[in-house]
Amino acid sequence: MYRRMLGGVAAVALLVMAGPGLAQDFSAARISEGIRTISADAYQGRYPGTEGERMTLDWLQAQYEAMGMQPGGPDGQWLQTVELKRFTPVEGSTASWTGPDGQVHALTPGTDIILRAATNDGHAAIQDAALVFVGYGIHAPERQWDDYGDVDVHGKVVVVVAGEPDGERFNGAYTTNYESGAYKADEAFRRGAVGVVTLTAGDMASRMWQRTLRGHDRTRTMAPGAADLEFSASVPQETALAWTGAAGVDLTDITAIADGRFRARPLTGVTLSVAVTETVDTLVTHNLLARIPGTEHPEQTIIYSAHWDHVGGAAQHPGVEGDTVWNGAWDNASGTIGVLEMARQLNAAPRPKRSIVFAHMAAEEMGLMGSYGYAADPVYPLETTVADINIDMLPLSGPTRDVPIFGKGQNDLEDRLELLAAAKGRYVSDDHMPEQGFYYRSDHFPFARMGVPAIMPWHGWDWVDGGLEAGEAAWRAKFAADYHKASDEWSADWDLTSAVENLGLLYHLGLDLANSSDWPGWKPDSEFGAVRAESAAARQ
Repeated sequence: MYRRMLGGVAAVALLVMAGPGLAQDFSAARISEGIRTISADAYQGRYPGTEGERMTLDWLQAQYEAMGMQPGGPDGQWLQTVELKRFTPVEGSTASWTGPDGQVHALTPGTDIILRAATNDGHAAIQDAALVFVGYGIHAPERQWDDYGDVDVHGKVVVVVAGEPDGERFNGAYTTNYESGAYKADEAFRRGAVGVVTLTAGDMASRMWQRTLRGHDRTRTMAPGAADLEFSASVPQETALAWTGAAGVDLTDITAIADGRFRARPLTGVTLSVAVTETVDTLVTHNLLARIPGTEHPEQTIIYSAHWDHVGGAAQHPGVEGDTVWNGAWDNASGTIGVLEMARQLNAAPRPKRSIVFAHMAAEEMGLMGSYGYAADPVYPLETTVADINIDMLPLSGPTRDVPIFGKGQNDLEDRLELLAAAKGRYVSDDHMPEQGFYYRSDHFPFARMGVPAIMPWHGWDWVDGGLEAGEAAWRAKFAADYHKASDEWSADWDLTSAVENLGLLYHLGLDLANSSDWPGWKPDSEFGAVRAESAAARQ
């Protein structure tokens, strides 16, 4: 398969190098005008559930209808409804632990423990649940790492260390998904645990714990498809050491936790009781999907995605003076129009063998919620979704030599892109910013989490005119000035040359997949390969 994949992409690369074969004509002027339209003040910052959402989706639907495109949502509709549950803590939560001697020790929520209900109804009542310390709470067979071992945690509460081990085993400077609290909750839930307690690396007086306490009672939106644990919690070192000390486990002596030799340890005789209630309200928002049906394998799907939402206006930012509309021109009116223009170009090409879907995702700024909603209730089976190609914040510069991507080394979509880029004298690189954890922060990630190979290009720094020094300086200045700020507004002065170049590459990447029988795969050390392998029979 790998050799056949390289041959198919190489053939397309030759066409790209040759010129107008598989012609496409991305217009910088049309892209700019589309961005200007949906980032105008009248769209109110495109916040989910508002008039700004209705205006944005109506405008997008009208564009697709004018192209003669088909709706791609459920039951032949344009829109996919996404219901987001928002949880707000109610005062009166309680927590206590009991030691082997039967003595009950009260805990004070908001001081030595943070509690959140994690069930769909907002109520958690756990009595005397056994505790198991599971280290980082990671099961990563591709890295020869298994914190759980053969310990049964069904009906118990797992205590996990935040983060992941340092070093090349876990991607060095770039984090993996194993670092996230969501992964740890997923793994615990798969094993039957009723709750997860995260051990914070600091005592109650530490800056880290004080930062954890801030905002612990804020309203939070739960991702559709999230682990349905009864509750989640965080504790400082004093609380965790009291538990382990009572159980006769010396945490300070567990050096193996960081090198892969550790296995889960029951905290024998120690139990935890919690009671927590949260109010639940529902925000209804929508993804918009358009589709080009495949001629031979319409059940196999390539998805181009981008989020249409931003962070709103005065209603979402009370007390702000001056400019009260966060227009989100760059983030992500630009990506939204990028996907729309991709649809325009692909709709003008001969019909592909596989289907292509153009997905405008809701509520990305709230935590990738529209994409999580799609992944939890996919319109097209994820098992036969070939790839997701995500566009978030088109590059705003002159031509670049590099094509940075999020998650370099994750899957072989990057190899395909590398060949296409090389035909244009360009190269694929990482995103240069490992501290940002970008691969887990945009709409491709919920697809990757479910095993669908996913890729997202980013902003080039290696400018044709000025090189890396000029490109990095300009990027950092732009990001600092406008990212998630009211100043993110459309400008007629934007240089969309690099955006047009990248869109051309992504056009060929998706169209090649749509006209092939290849199934892109994950690299051997990717954390998502095992998930994809579970559905291999559907792709035979």
